[in-house]
Amino acid sequence: MSAVGRHSRILRTVVEPVPDPGQDDDLATALYREFGRPLLAFVITLTGGDRLWAEDVVQETLIRAWRNADKLDREPEMLRAWLHTVARRIVIDGWRSRRARPQEVEEPDANSVGVPDESDRTLAAMMLYEALQTLSAEHREAVLQTYVHGRTVNEAAETLGVPPGTVKSRIYHAVRALRRSLRERG
Repeated sequence: MSAVGRHSRILRTVVEPVPDPGQDDDLATALYREFGRPLLAFVITLTGGDRLWAEDVVQETLIRAWRNADKLDREPEMLRAWLHTVARRIVIDGWRSRRARPQEVEEPDANSVGVPDESDRTLAAMMLYEALQTLSAEHREAVLQTYVHGRTVNEAAETLGVPPGTVKSRIYHAVRALRRSLRERG
């Protein structure tokens, strides 16, 4: 059977009003079977990749087609165009309504509200302090000058009275020793 013949048979099912109330399900099924997937792919692009919203739009579009089945053109391309137009308008309405009102947020449960806790930060500072104590005085001073006081290598070299290359070397070895010491502490 040719594609046109197949479409005509399906569209007769889809478009012609059916007196038997039991065939309402057949109408909705035929609409979804014939146009659901391509319409979903189209709508996903309109919703910016939001698949759940796209599925809702496709469902609403097919419901509107089902409600207006007696008014729809029987030509497959015309029906496809109608479905795409309706879906696009539903998405546009959705975008407009999202911009018009703030996003809904649930009120937090009073028992689950997070209170800033400095214990992790304090514990990390204590571990770092202990690890710094394992360094030699020269390495520790190079780290303090650059990382804690925020000085450049040249500024630290001037403050410590050593060449910049020495400061770089001390920092390199100090950082490696700190990593090793912190790994041992967990």
